[in-house]
Amino acid sequence: MSSPQERLVAQLARIKELSGLSLRALATKAGLSSSSLSRYLTGRLVPPWEAVVALCRVVARDPRPLRPLWAEATKAGAAPPPRRNDLPADLFDFTGREAEAAQVEELLRTAGAVAIDGMGGVGKTSLAVHVGHRLASAYPDGGLYLDLHGFTPGQEPLDPRTALGRLLAALEVTQPPAGTADRAALWRSELSRRRALVVLDNAVDAEQVRPLLPGAGKSAVLITSRHRLISLDGVPPVSLAPLADGDAAHLFGRAAGLTAAEEDAVGQVLAQCGGLPLALRMAGARLRHRPGWTVAVLAERLRDNAGRFDAVFGMSVQQLDGTQRRVFRLLGVLPGEDFDAAVAGALAGLRPAEVNDVLEELVDAHLVQELSPGRYRMHDLLRRYAADLAAEEDTADAALRRVLAHYLAQAVAHDETLPSPHRPRPSPGDPARAMAWFDLEYPNLIAAFDAAVRLRVDEVVAELPRALRVWFFRHRGTDDQARLLETAAAAAGRLGRDQERASLLSDLGFTRAAAGRLSDALAAYEQAERSEPNDHLAAGLALRIGFARRDLGDLVAARTQFRRARELFEKLGQAGGQAQALAFDGWVTLRLGEPGEAIELARASVALADGPARITGLVTLGVALAPDDPAEALRSLHEALHLAEQHDLTHNQAWCHNYLGVALRLTGSPEEGLDHHRRALELLEPLDEAQLEIDCLHAYAETCRVAGRHDEAIALLDRTIALAGKLDRPHDEKLARQAREAITS
Repeated sequence: MSSPQERLVAQLARIKELSGLSLRALATKAGLSSSSLSRYLTGRLVPPWEAVVALCRVVARDPRPLRPLWAEATKAGAAPPPRRNDLPADLFDFTGREAEAAQVEELLRTAGAVAIDGMGGVGKTSLAVHVGHRLASAYPDGGLYLDLHGFTPGQEPLDPRTALGRLLAALEVTQPPAGTADRAALWRSELSRRRALVVLDNAVDAEQVRPLLPGAGKSAVLITSRHRLISLDGVPPVSLAPLADGDAAHLFGRAAGLTAAEEDAVGQVLAQCGGLPLALRMAGARLRHRPGWTVAVLAERLRDNAGRFDAVFGMSVQQLDGTQRRVFRLLGVLPGEDFDAAVAGALAGLRPAEVNDVLEELVDAHLVQELSPGRYRMHDLLRRYAADLAAEEDTADAALRRVLAHYLAQAVAHDETLPSPHRPRPSPGDPARAMAWFDLEYPNLIAAFDAAVRLRVDEVVAELPRALRVWFFRHRGTDDQARLLETAAAAAGRLGRDQERASLLSDLGFTRAAAGRLSDALAAYEQAERSEPNDHLAAGLALRIGFARRDLGDLVAARTQFRRARELFEKLGQAGGQAQALAFDGWVTLRLGEPGEAIELARASVALADGPARITGLVTLGVALAPDDPAEALRSLHEALHLAEQHDLTHNQAWCHNYLGVALRLTGSPEEGLDHHRRALELLEPLDEAQLEIDCLHAYAETCRVAGRHDEAIALLDRTIALAGKLDRPHDEKLARQAREAITS
């Protein structure tokens, strides 16, 4: 069977045959370049949907039956390129701006940065994206795109810390450090090793952008803003004025499907559109949908409306039927950055076939942009216009509640396919696809959560963070996690769901502990205990309280908690939890100077556990055996490392490398051990794992001391003291100071 792309090529070849025109003549009539049309007809490139529409228009053919085939070809026709490119699709009818595009390209080559400014709708993003696609070959490590929401209705501008988190995630750094300055340094470091183009769209001011600049290296940044960012040193500005009459007329003519002769008559429309590409495309689409109208009729209708841009927007909305107008209005209150057809269907209460037809009409009228097949967004100006219209309705809140329920249901369904220690038998499904869905929808899920808080929809507020539990575990350090869990726990309390509240508070404590905030973690755990958790929750809570007590240096109290957890897990018949409790009991028992009992506990843990749950027991066993049985010790530690790598558990990989270093030191090979300590710290660099970093620094310093590298050991201990002081960790600070004094005395 032929591929979707081959079938689409056959349809395009049929259109060329029906036109009776040469390739050059057909390209000219459709408003395409000859080279692009050649690539479409030979299958080297899947055309954008607008190009398919333009070709169909030449032969008076309805393009809509081709849309499913085009979408399928776009998704599956070509193998994904090896480079990352997050830029939105280039406009097939991009017009004018030759001088500005050349200036931007030259500044990117010479200064490595440029800021495009101009009024809303003037085409800043279109120019940035167009230049980005033209220069793609100059940036072999790809193009990154981030909307900073400087002027997006209903959304606060992204703060630099969150923006850096998303940019680092695009580079597959999914667990960034906590502070803005640390994230900015890591971002600059990552880009210094790449040659990438970063497009920062819709910036509110220079302060929002300054921490996001790449710094030294061959990467470049292209910024857009409605404000001129003159205080950004080293980032020259390029200001966009509205299109001149000639370019404006040409763009309007292409959007309206006018012939060259008719283009001479468009001057009367241009004043109403103000030279703004957004308004010109919408006015042209309005005329194209009314073949009986002349340009003069369109101009008269525009003049009858009071506001210049409202006139253009209003006329485009008037061309829609009642359902289409309703969907457009409701899209103005939709939370998030972009959306798919299912979200729009939930918003409007429409069946899939109905909402797909509506979205096609909105795309054709330039009221909605289709970023990729099935993925949509609205321009900020149109979003504000739609929101103003929706404010006049009493159905907007009900529509928004349907969207919140939809997002929650989708999050729960995808989460249930993900394996975790709390879910030994996940639902059927593809875990990789589920994680990809969370990665894609994460900004929208956060926006939905905030909307639920605003509307006081406590069911969504309480349940959505639980559905993100596994995703958050894989992306530790995500800015929103603690905030969501704290808010969700309060909502669960208002709903009278004490067990749910206890679970959320337990997760909140674990999140705080991972960031090094042990006192705050214990406060959350104590709140969870006051909710009288059931045995299942109490077992997990005891385990987590044990971690906090261990990290505070209270090993006896930690062992008491681990043994309580073991008893509860045994009572519940949960071997995995019992294995974890045994392993950590063995760990603190070893630290308390009882290696024989520690070995027995670790062996019992490994015997009970399965898969990555064996890691803790294997590491404990390896360290405990190192002084007397080096071969078995190293076998255990390497098995643990293999499991951590196999399951992509970065923090566990760092832990395993650190204790391989310790074991090699104990077995008389400290120089070899240093390589593992270095690798542990490399893995920890992008993670928000303060306690683990402190542990690794302690162990690394001791191995340096044994290897006779006293200066290196002192430097590591000074770093430990500074980190422990910053986090208010007196126990860790005391240990580091004692170790330092032992070296220097």
